[in-house]
Amino acid sequence: MTITAAADGSALGNPGPAGWGWYIDEDRWDHGGWAHGTNNMGELTAVLDLLQQTAHLEEDLHVICDSKYVINSITAWMPGWKRKGWRKKDGKPVLNVEIMQALDAAMQGRSVTFEWVKGHAGHALNEEADRLASSAAASWAKGAAPEGGPGIPGAGSVRVPATPAPGEDRAEEGPLSLF
Repeated sequence: MTITAAADGSALGNPGPAGWGWYIDEDRWDHGGWAHGTNNMGELTAVLDLLQQTAHLEEDLHVICDSKYVINSITAWMPGWKRKGWRKKDGKPVLNVEIMQALDAAMQGRSVTFEWVKGHAGHALNEEADRLASSAAASWAKGAAPEGGPGIPGAGSVRVPATPAPGEDRAEEGPLSLF
């Protein structure tokens, strides 16, 4: 059996209030974000949280995503970045490296496929993930952390924190600064 989920990110201002969200069905979804981040941080973190929350399950995972950046980062570019010490072809450091390294670790031993879909084109799962990511960013724009979703039963404490600790700003370090 395969679990199919959509993952998406959002930022208002890019950088600005940012959010991430993933959606499987009305009983399995989650979202979170930060007061200051980018859409790519949101896109990547949505996939990371989904991978971490499903790590204890035996099913394969099929991730629907409207970000070619995320898909290419994980499926095409990451092996080269790792060989080069997390540097790109031009020698510059990989952006969002902490999230990329966490994604690399979360992919180990997993059967995960990715499918690109055009964003805002009516794909039901993608639209729901977009709604979750956008609502998380909108919450942060109003100065309030979004309330997290139910997540995956049995995921335990492996989950990406939905929000930073009170008073913590992740703008410069990225969303993994709590780990």
